Formats: sequence, structure tokens, C-alpha cells
Amino acid sequence: MSNPRTPSPRTDPIDRSGLRPRFWENVSLNRMTQKEWEALCDGCGKCCLNKLEDEETGEVALTRVACRLLDGHSCLCSQYPIRHQFVPECISLSAKNLESHLYWMPETCAYRLLHEGRPLFHWHPLISGDPDSVHAAGVSAQDITVPEFEIDEEDWEDYIIEEPT
Repeated sequence: MSNPRTPSPRTDPIDRSGLRPRFWENVSLNRMTQKEWEALCDGCGKCCLNKLEDEETGEVALTRVACRLLDGHSCLCSQYPIRHQFVPECISLSAKNLESHLYWMPETCAYRLLHEGRPLFHWHPLISGDPDSVHAAGVSAQDITVPEFEIDEEDWEDYIIEEPT
């Protein structure tokens, strides 16, 4: 077992203080506290990128067109606690609805990994102790996005990207 490294000088915007040690390894998703559930988010921002789904094949393509609330540098929602006031269709992910959303979730997402019985990556902030490790690893949407209000929806196909993994 690796020991978490010293956290970066930047304060983690996701509150990971006071959590049970390595809780994700021995607590099922449906038994986690709300704080533990929220701490699983690695802050990559990929879930906030708009996706295009092929109606015939069901294939989902990721675009770099971001939700209007996503901060393209921090990769966090600028209005997370009140996001539904601005984006009513924003998904509140939970253990109960996780399975119905797995098909579009990022390959590196902690919720997906744990649901599939796989471990978190070494760069996950819960392991690294550094909220910027997801960006340093090159697996986030940091600085690659364009806001959805700048791009006509019919042009989103021009912004399809491979998932940073």
C-alpha cells in the first residue's frame, strides 16, 4: 500500500478532510457517506464535457464543448451547490443511478472504476494527496475546453476528441 504524498500547497477544492483511511477500498459505493462519495471525484472535468450519442449505434463521442458552468482551468463546476438552478439537466450522480450513467462516464472515473471492481489510479487525489495530480497526469480536461455558449450545437461534431486517459 502506498502512503499518500504531502498535499500540494493549493487547497483541495473538494473537501477530503476527516475521511476514513482508504475508505474506497473497503466501503461499497452504496454505503459511503455523502462526503466520501463527493471525495471520489478526481476533479478531471470530463463528465462536464458535452457528449454526442449516435442514435443508431449508441456510441458516445466526447467533445471539448464544456458545460457553461465548468471552469476550464480548475475543471470544477463554478456553481456546484446551486448548479441545477442554471443547468436543470445536470445529473446528480448517486449509487442508485450510477449504473444508468456508466455508458457515458469517463474511463478513468473513480465511480466507474469502483463499480467495476477496479482500483483508483495513482494520480487520484485520494491516493496522491494532491488535487493537481489529475492535471499533471494529463487525464483531465484542463485548458482544452470551449464553453457551450460559444459553439452552435450543430457544430459540436467539429469538437469531438479522444478521452484524455
